[in-house]
Amino acid sequence: MGTLTIRTDPDVDRALAALTADGQSKSEAVRTAILETERSRRRALMRAEAEALRNDPDDVAESKRLAAQMEQLGAW
Repeated sequence: MGTLTIRTDPDVDRALAALTADGQSKSEAVRTAILETERSRRRALMRAEAEALRNDPDDVAESKRLAAQMEQLGAW
């Protein structure tokens, strides 16, 4: 496990005070914030990728083609 040292400004100090008001340590608050930010970015990237696929005419056509094939297989 590594160590991280950062400089804070008044806005970060206020946010950190709010996040630790319940007794949570500064380290835990920062770890949680980093992990939540990373998850949020990953989800945003996945949403953007899904949206791009949804708007890709070639991908939509292929999806419809595969759905039709699956429907034919289900008829048996």
